[in-house]
Amino acid sequence: MKILVIGGGGREHALVWKLSHSPRVTKIFCAPGSAGIGELAECVAINPEQIEQLADFAIKENIDLTIVGPELPLTLGIVDLFESRGLRAFGPNKAGAQLEGSKAFTKEILAENGIPTAAFGTFTDAGAARQFLAEQKSPYVIKADGLAAGKGVLICATLAEAEAAIDEILVRKAFGAAGDKVVIEEFLAGEEASFMVLTDGEHILPLASSQDHKRIFDNDQGPNTGGMGAYSPAPVVTPEVHERVLREVLMPLLAGLKRKNIRYRGVIYAGLMITKEGPKVIEFNARFGDPECQPIMMRLKSDLLPLLEACIDGKLDRVSADWHDEMAVCVVLAAQGYPGSYEKGKEISGLGKLANWPQGFVFHAGTAKDGNRWITTGGRVLGVTARGKSVAAAVAEVYRAVGQISWAGMHYRKDIAHRALSADRS
Repeated sequence: MKILVIGGGGREHALVWKLSHSPRVTKIFCAPGSAGIGELAECVAINPEQIEQLADFAIKENIDLTIVGPELPLTLGIVDLFESRGLRAFGPNKAGAQLEGSKAFTKEILAENGIPTAAFGTFTDAGAARQFLAEQKSPYVIKADGLAAGKGVLICATLAEAEAAIDEILVRKAFGAAGDKVVIEEFLAGEEASFMVLTDGEHILPLASSQDHKRIFDNDQGPNTGGMGAYSPAPVVTPEVHERVLREVLMPLLAGLKRKNIRYRGVIYAGLMITKEGPKVIEFNARFGDPECQPIMMRLKSDLLPLLEACIDGKLDRVSADWHDEMAVCVVLAAQGYPGSYEKGKEISGLGKLANWPQGFVFHAGTAKDGNRWITTGGRVLGVTARGKSVAAAVAEVYRAVGQISWAGMHYRKDIAHRALSADRS
């Protein structure tokens, strides 16, 4: 089969890497891809938002299956377009992608279906938002409604900070059109978890649990990022929590989408807070998480391709996923200054030492080739991912590998999987 993967980050590198192991895959294209992805696939100079050009390419190359990595083309309706042109594409249609494209839509569907989540209010007027804020308790959670590359959620300790965040989003338009509306939420205390499933709209196939690390600095300090590391499985997702998420969150969600005549096929990523009362929804994403995809793909023993096909064909109840027992940990190496402004073009040293690394793989998120040199081109640059027989073994191995890599200003968290390590010791 000929496969097209859309996107060019670490998540797409992980998907390409996993698909390259499938005996049924004969050729992989990636649009736009990256120099790292180019070692496993043929890269195509078409951006993810150029959905008409992508459809033309898929027809020209007789692509058998297209896998959409990032959220933007999903919200633009790429799956609807591909299907209208007789092409098979993995991911939700435009209506389903609203789960990620609009936080207000998500909060409404949660409320309509009695799915546990934080209390909230939705506003387009800054004055009304400030008035609502004055009635809430600190800390305050302020979210831009639309897509903001994982950076549109602000947690504010004081009322003054929260009011400034409202002005930043609604008045000064820091997130552009994504901030035409804000959602103000109750702060949820607990431990976060990422719970991803595949669904064909009727059936649910859970993927391995994982946990992301959103903040830029150790001990969950500093601003939110697209994700500084992840590990799988997450001990906080106990068998009881797993069953409650399926019963109280995902099954009611699918039922609610069906009532809106939305047949959702693809990945549903539930960002959860595991509170004293049980799991509550923070957000939904309409695609694989990044960097959670990296450790999950490393732990997936099954061929990924039949699972994706079963989603599209409505036959997810006929397949199953097998997992390696080992733990997997991904540490993101970022450019100095990320998630703010950062310099590009820094030469990366040490990648050659990990070229045939038996315990893991280095996924490229923001790199390019300059002759024989690897250079940085993004904020999140690499996702160093390792497996180990225990949490401690996986963490030791991944940080040993991180120690082989360097560039001027390289930044990474030193405490990825610290909660799993604590649970392992208790």
